[in-house]
Amino acid sequence: MAATKRTDSDAGKSSSESSSGAGHHSSAHFLRGVGFGAISAVFIAVFYVKFGRRVNNGDHITARMFNKKRWIKGVVTSVGDSDNFRLFHTPAFGWCWPFKFKRIPNSVRDLKDQTIHIRIAGVDAPEAAHFGRPAQPFAAESLAWTKNKILGKKVYCQVYHRDQYSRIVAYVTLSPRLLPGSLFTGKSLALEMLKAGWGTTYTQSGAQYGALSKEIYLAAEAEAKVAKRGMWQKGTKIETPGEYKRRYAQGTLRGDAPEPVPPSATRALKSKPIGLLRRIWSKGK
Repeated sequence: MAATKRTDSDAGKSSSESSSGAGHHSSAHFLRGVGFGAISAVFIAVFYVKFGRRVNNGDHITARMFNKKRWIKGVVTSVGDSDNFRLFHTPAFGWCWPFKFKRIPNSVRDLKDQTIHIRIAGVDAPEAAHFGRPAQPFAAESLAWTKNKILGKKVYCQVYHRDQYSRIVAYVTLSPRLLPGSLFTGKSLALEMLKAGWGTTYTQSGAQYGALSKEIYLAAEAEAKVAKRGMWQKGTKIETPGEYKRRYAQGTLRGDAPEPVPPSATRALKSKPIGLLRRIWSKGK
């Protein structure tokens, strides 16, 4: 009988220990689940901030992004001059197949404040007409080349800094033809422009050349000059974009200010017949 009581007591104790162990096991499992969930949430948040959140315009590019020389990709919505354009940022999720469910606006109103003004680093293209200044020779042809190359297409931009016109200076590469751009780098847009003869190497202080070097850019420009491509087709004795801008900045270009009115024209204006109403009024006095 005593043996039976001990057996029952042992069985109860064993059952209690088993229940306690199961409880501890469930608690540990729950804590592991909570920890895994928290880590996953943090990872998703970081991934979204870094790769999934869209940068609406240049004002949203931070100093941290410049310091890290972050890459952003997007579609070119317009080309202003040959060496700058507007980029609609398309982050990793929702903008490309097989997970494409967002679209890029196509109207000027919808694109307002939704694009990044990019200045292509390392290259200077012929200047278009601005602020009453005439366009440089080959400005229209250079612009046409750039539009044909990137307008409506995906490009990748490594951001460097913000210039005096609030544009984002960036090393720009074209989208690879066959391989994914997230893993492989396409051709340098600036280098392609120099090879085609539609620009000059930007050599001022602080110039950036991306993964390439200044020497590579200068060599491509020299090759285009020898081959008489693009803006060099009539020779190399032409005003470069840099020289053009410096002359205007110094105010030494003829026509930089309005030409003075010749004395003969002034006399002609003074002697110009007055209007009919004024003649009648003067006769009535």
